[in-house]
Amino acid sequence: MPVDLLIAPARRLRDAPDRLLHPVRRHAARRALLARGRPRTVLVVCHGNICRSPFAAGLLAHVLEPRGTLVASAGFVGPGRAPPAEAGVAAARRGVDLHNHRSQLVTPVLAREADLIVVMEPGQQRRICERFGRSPKVVIVLGDLDPRPIETRAMRDPVDQPLEAFEESYARIERCVHELVAVLRRAA
Repeated sequence: MPVDLLIAPARRLRDAPDRLLHPVRRHAARRALLARGRPRTVLVVCHGNICRSPFAAGLLAHVLEPRGTLVASAGFVGPGRAPPAEAGVAAARRGVDLHNHRSQLVTPVLAREADLIVVMEPGQQRRICERFGRSPKVVIVLGDLDPRPIETRAMRDPVDQPLEAFEESYARIERCVHELVAVLRRAA
């Protein structure tokens, strides 16, 4: 049997807990956000800070900054990089301008000053908590807020992929950011 035919069922099996536990995690994430109240600062984190986190931060900033909440984004590697061209195209189609964005590293100061940290993958939540001593209550996995059934908690990283991958990833990020904003409005 070709290896490609084995990968999809193995991935589906590996991601089964994410699919099955999603309603519980979504409820818990919404409840935790409501209990915290409106954050003064939000930090959005992904691996490289060139695709997912700057887009999510741009969406959040558009809604939250006029209401007094500061929004920033950062990553774990490669400061000073520009987003790929595909990221700029997909983001612009959704009203976010990434033209001037340059990646920055998550620093102890950024992590400490954030009232809410939004990550793209569960492993990033663990890294933030372990590396910067933040409580898991302060760090949420954006995919946990997805109102639709999910395959995985992680937001797909479209880096080094065609525009269609950015479109798919950004559509899900946009959907989850919309949910995050709705919960934060209720918490205010």
